[in-house]
Amino acid sequence: MTDAVLLDNGMNLLVKHLGLVEAERFVYLMNRDRFDYTRWHGILSEGKTIEEIAERAMQRRDRERDET
Repeated sequence: MTDAVLLDNGMNLLVKHLGLVEAERFVYLMNRDRFDYTRWHGILSEGKTIEEIAERAMQRRDRERDET
């Protein structure tokens, strides 16, 4: 799978589960703040929905921003 196809598939999944506006917001937030994929991936293994994962990622981001 090429990088372009992977990005397209990922964005399509985000749009399907979050809607276009929230998917774009999610991508923006991921790019705006420092992002630790290893810690975030741990959330995925807990059987959460995409909405729950996004919410927890945003909460973590807010906590880390408040700590700095």
